[in-house]
Amino acid sequence: MKIAVATLSVALGIVAGAQATVSPSGLHGVVMRGPITPMCVAEQPCTAPAKSVTLLFSRDGRIFGRTVTDSAGRYRLRLPAGLYAVRRPVTVTIGRGMEPNRARVYAGRFVRVDFSIDTGIR
Repeated sequence: MKIAVATLSVALGIVAGAQATVSPSGLHGVVMRGPITPMCVAEQPCTAPAKSVTLLFSRDGRIFGRTVTDSAGRYRLRLPAGLYAVRRPVTVTIGRGMEPNRARVYAGRFVRVDFSIDTGIR
């Protein structure tokens, strides 16, 4: 009887441990802004990395995550699986704003989603 109880305790501990080691999930990518000049010229960049831009990720009106891009426009953020609205904490936007404005996170993996910010320069 004691052996059966000990075996059951070990088995339950293994199952509980397996549930505790869920792989993280989230998003990563690059945020670009453009156009950066009124006229784009062949062989010259028309976009640039969006440095130090804050992105907010929300679902059902609640902010689940916030990240700031680095000097190359890169970001990485852990988030639970789900569909998120994505926006910048800016009340006035010039141009079309940021695209896409939604991102889906899948359980147990990081998904690459790149964003572009329309500067409104025409």
